[in-house]
Order: sequence, then structure tokens, then C-alpha cells
Amino acid sequence: MHPGGLVAAGTPRQRKWPSKRRTPVSQPGMADPHQLFDDTSSTQSQGYGAQRGPSGLGYPAASASPQAAFLADPVSNMAMAYGSSLAAQGKELVDKNIDRFIPVTKLKYYFAVDTMYVGKKLGLLFFPYLHQDWEVQYQQDTPVAPRFDINAPDLYIPAMAFITYILVAGLALGTQDRFSPDLLGLQASSALAWLTLEVLAILLSLYLVTVNTDLTTIDLVAFLGYKYVGMIGGVLMGLLFGKIGYYLVLGWCCVSIFVFMIRTLRLKILADAAAEGIPVRGARNQLRMYLTMAVAAAQPLLMYWLTFHLVR
Repeated sequence: MHPGGLVAAGTPRQRKWPSKRRTPVSQPGMADPHQLFDDTSSTQSQGYGAQRGPSGLGYPAASASPQAAFLADPVSNMAMAYGSSLAAQGKELVDKNIDRFIPVTKLKYYFAVDTMYVGKKLGLLFFPYLHQDWEVQYQQDTPVAPRFDINAPDLYIPAMAFITYILVAGLALGTQDRFSPDLLGLQASSALAWLTLEVLAILLSLYLVTVNTDLTTIDLVAFLGYKYVGMIGGVLMGLLFGKIGYYLVLGWCCVSIFVFMIRTLRLKILADAAAEGIPVRGARNQLRMYLTMAVAAAQPLLMYWLTFHLVR
């Protein structure tokens, strides 16, 4: 017999009852009483529908944007690389050929001025009678910058004078109650048209006379643009002192620009003849002299034509 049976016969068996300690049952929506903080990660993931990132920290993974998907495509990467190479080639082509259309390097030379040069040049335009040396200085077959040579042509004074002339014209029209944007635009366009016709006429004349000169188109624009300085002075004096002031100042400026153009252009147009020792009274040189006189004489006429209607 099993010993356990003897023990059971001599001693009454005690029945073990289950413990009355009740384990709390977690109900839906209630937190564990032994848990210090509520676990809200599951509810957030369910509420927002976000997936956990690959790091496993519980943060929602960022959704891939259309731009990122486009960049991840190898075909798009090849297209971008090809487009970048085309843009680089186009920029290089423009940099190489820009001087063929816009002479940027030459324009920099004509704007290389300073305050001292501008002051001396304006004095030369108003009082050219006392100036003796009209030769342009050269350094290794290249003319020096205008700020080092008062005889060198520049584009700064003509450009600023043209803009100032348009502003003064607008002021004159406004004082006479005749100002309008259309009339001011007509004034500017007519001045530019006359300047263009002057340049074309001179270039055609130089070609017909067969003049070998270093006078460039930009030089012509610079020399022909100096007349706007005298036009500004005449209109301003006309606004201050009437017709008498206008005619006095404009007449002085007309004579000054005539002398200035004669002494400047004769060195440009007659340079090859002087170098070869050709007599001045030759038929070919006579045509060149007439051309120089015609260009110089046209400046006072245009100065009066473009300003007489602005003073009343």
C-alpha cells in the first residue's frame, strides 16, 4: 500500500480552499492599476493611422513626397544631369560670344571715369578755347582710360546728360502745363532718333570718302552725345531768365561745341593724312575737311531744334 494512504488514514486530510484574493480584471478603456502612466502609443497609432519608423522608437515614418520619389528615379537623375550639362555649355557659349553682340570690354573703357575727369571735361566743353593739347594719349598702342586723359572720349557724361536732358524737358513742360507721359516719351525718342541718324550718316560718309581712321562707332556716340550738356544749360537758363537767357547760354554752348568738335574730329579723320604727309589742299583731304565741318556744324542746329519748343 502506498504510504500516502497510511498518512491519510491516521490523520484527517485538510481540504485546501482556493485563495479569496481577487485579481482585478482590466476592463476596456481602464488602465492597469499597477501602471504609473497610461500607454497612449497604441491609441495614437490607431488614431492617426501612422506606421512606426524603421528605428522602432514609435515615431511615425515620414511619407515619401512626390519630389523625393521623382529624384529617386534614375531616369529623372539622368535628365537632370543632362539639363545641367546643357546649361553649363550654354553659359560658356554666351560668355565666349557676348563680345560679338555687346562689346562689354570696350564699354568698360568708356565708363572708366572719376570725379576729377568729369569736372575737367565739363569745363572743356564750355571753354574749349584755352585748351592746347588735343592729342589722345596712348600706352602700348592702346588709349589710356578717360580718367587719365581729358581728351579721351567717354560715355558717362553723354549718358548722364541725355537722362538729365529728358528730366529737364519734363520740368519745362510741367511749368507750362503741357506735361504728359506721351509727350515726354516723344521727346526722348526723337532725341535718340536724331542721334542714330547722325551716327549712320557719318559712318556712311566715312565709307564713301574712304577714310582710314581709328574712330569707332562708340567714339561717335560719345562725341555726338556731348551736345546734351549745352542743351541742358540752355533750357535751365530759359526757365530762369526767359528767352534772353536761353538764347545767350545756348549760343555760347553752340559755339563751344562747334570748336570742340572741330579740334577733336580733325585729329581723328585726318590722322592718316597727317601721318603720310599728304598736303592739306589735296582733293581727298578737302572732302575730309568738309566732312569734319559738316559734323561740327550739325551740332548747334540739333541743339536748337531739340530745345526751342521747351522755352516760351
